[in-house]
Amino acid sequence: MKKLRKERDTRHKKFRFSTLSMLCALGMGLSVPASAALADREQAKFIHDRLAGTMASDAMLDAMENRIENFADPEGAARLAIDGNLSQGDAYGDVITPSGGFYNAVVKNWASPWTNEEQDVFKPLNDYSATVIGMVRDSVDFRQLLFGDVIYTGNVGGISSYSNSDNDHYEELEARSVALGDSSVLVGSTQSSVTLIPAEGVAGIMTTRAAARAYFIDGTNRAMFRFTVLNHLCNDLEQYKDTELPTDRIRQDVSRSPGGDSSIFLNECSACHTGMDGMAQAFAYHQYDYPDENEAPGLSEEERKELGQMVYTPGSVQPKHLINEGNFRDGFVITNDHWVNYWRTGPNAQKIGWLNPPTVSSIDEVVDSAYSEGDGVAQLGAELANTEAFAYCQVKKAFNTVCLRDPQNTVDSAAFNNIVTSFKGSYDMKQAFIDIAVHCSGTN
Repeated sequence: MKKLRKERDTRHKKFRFSTLSMLCALGMGLSVPASAALADREQAKFIHDRLAGTMASDAMLDAMENRIENFADPEGAARLAIDGNLSQGDAYGDVITPSGGFYNAVVKNWASPWTNEEQDVFKPLNDYSATVIGMVRDSVDFRQLLFGDVIYTGNVGGISSYSNSDNDHYEELEARSVALGDSSVLVGSTQSSVTLIPAEGVAGIMTTRAAARAYFIDGTNRAMFRFTVLNHLCNDLEQYKDTELPTDRIRQDVSRSPGGDSSIFLNECSACHTGMDGMAQAFAYHQYDYPDENEAPGLSEEERKELGQMVYTPGSVQPKHLINEGNFRDGFVITNDHWVNYWRTGPNAQKIGWLNPPTVSSIDEVVDSAYSEGDGVAQLGAELANTEAFAYCQVKKAFNTVCLRDPQNTVDSAAFNNIVTSFKGSYDMKQAFIDIAVHCSGTN
């Protein structure tokens, strides 16, 4: 271990305090009557406060106000708050340095809850949240979040290298307070070249170490599916329950008569498992291993888990998928990572809004042509990312982050729908943040 647990806790507390201060600052001085138009400088301040989370310099506000007042360009003002124009003046003739708060605070806090089951916004920077930050900064097609061979790491001297078995690299990067908006500091790479997991086992943030630590640890890997749906389609499994779908993919570990009552399975259990078990099979070869007490004596279980790493075993199903086979021996037995999406039919077809036509493999399985099939995590990630729900969810979370509320009236709803439509045209998450900030600065 490179650091004592005490050092981790101290660093976490310091980060928690600074983040709380930033969040409190966001709520100060911004009380404006609903639907009131803001003066140009007030609008500039609103945009900066919400996108950067820090106090703007006079030079920054002057430049932003100039764009709004003289050029009717609030979008340009928002871009200035995010990225500035560091090396040279632009058409407006100024040179402005951004605070860096958009990436280091706003986007980091936006993404951090997705990295853990507790949905804790105060989790230290990790490969999951850093990759989200980098993709937003570089305007990468945000659908790749769920299937791309992508990861972002730090390029800073004097810190630990990326490791498959600890988070020191990112915690040290955060402790340095480096500018994550600087592409020479936070650098994009292929995940397979950094983690050495084969490319066929990589699927965006789902296969980062932080995600594996949260959702591939112990259990049966269903947690990865559930939290991916919750975080990136903005609904939990309860909202996708459907008792009319085939039950042939539900595993042996699910009792068909819990408590001796088969109606519970038919009316409750199967409603979630029909969709989940069919798609969660994509994770058949993934596991998060950590040392046992003999391998790491003197450490608590939580400390040992921090030293774990993701494991990918292509062609060999992880034993966790075959546990409790006695609960229902006629249940489905996983033999590979081939998944089936039954949610393409029934009420979930409309709730989720699949944008791509169904893909049907050539293997000899009795699968209705309306369903979709695939192999492995990347194909499943692409299936989920190419949906109306994915686009809606990302914009909804960003709207709440920037505006500090959900859409609340017809004006909000019309703007929100337009932003979702625009987002589906480019999947540029930074542009979505900008569009949201401009809208809310004109309606708050």
